[in-house]
Amino acid sequence: MKALVHAGKSGLAGLSYTTFQEVEPKSHEVRVKIKTAGLNHRDLFVIGRRNEQDSPLIIGSDGAGIIDAVGERVENFKIGDEVVINPGLRWIEKTEAPPKEFEILGNPDHGTFAEKIVISSDNVELKPTYLSWEEAGVFSLAALTAYRAIFTRAGVKEGDTVFIPGIGSGVALFLLQFAKAVNAKVYVSSRSEIKCQKALELGADCAINSNSDWSEALGGEKVDVVFESIGEATFNRSLEQLRKGGTMVTFGATTGDQIEINLRNFFYGQFNLLGTTMGSATEYREMLKFMETHQIKPVIDEIFSIKEFEEAFTKMDEGKQLGKIGFCI
Repeated sequence: MKALVHAGKSGLAGLSYTTFQEVEPKSHEVRVKIKTAGLNHRDLFVIGRRNEQDSPLIIGSDGAGIIDAVGERVENFKIGDEVVINPGLRWIEKTEAPPKEFEILGNPDHGTFAEKIVISSDNVELKPTYLSWEEAGVFSLAALTAYRAIFTRAGVKEGDTVFIPGIGSGVALFLLQFAKAVNAKVYVSSRSEIKCQKALELGADCAINSNSDWSEALGGEKVDVVFESIGEATFNRSLEQLRKGGTMVTFGATTGDQIEINLRNFFYGQFNLLGTTMGSATEYREMLKFMETHQIKPVIDEIFSIKEFEEAFTKMDEGKQLGKIGFCI
């Protein structure tokens, strides 16, 4: 089979679309013929951290396709089933934190940027019929991250006010749609007027320029929850937008992992700081039901042929996307 494989060099230079060994499913596994797959910032981080000593790896976390083989003891799926792939491996029940054996598909396990993938039957669910193949292939990692962050961790409900800095990412756009589905008020920010306008079209109550004075732009209003994924560049600015006793949920650090905060201001503010990443298989199924009930779809920026991977990776690396980037396999 053909696959997008990383080997030999760090970064984009190590990627090639090449022939890779196809395998048969073992007990409790299924093989999925991939139709579409989604690109995530995680894929950039993975190839950037690998080097020439690492074994060849098929990258990619998101995908959707058709089961073309099943192993023994697979009871709930059959050949011909159209499925979506849950990229969270070995995290079944909803728990406070993932088990130590938890991994995300695409490193160290082979991922979805291939013609076929063998995966545990615990990690596939029937494809929602209201989603196109392009939509089904790109949403899972971002939507699952957003679902756990907003409901399991933050407990956002009707009437809450939330702020989402950096609205262009897939997770941020799902946070917006999920929050509006439960009738929360949503404020967002972006340096891009186009991204701000798209957020307003999706229901955002206010979209402000990231380069502005946030407190002034929001009229001095403080919010119940901030979803922070940018990291060093915005963390303290985000914290300033919280009401006393409010909650910040963090799940990313695209501008840097290390931050400094004023602890005295933090504890006098009675703030809550919650970390989160991905989610369990239970939450994945809850998310699918929630999305179908509210007919929520991923915002798609562009779908590339897998052979155009260099263009797709470069676009994401430069932050030019609005929503999800995907591949047709």
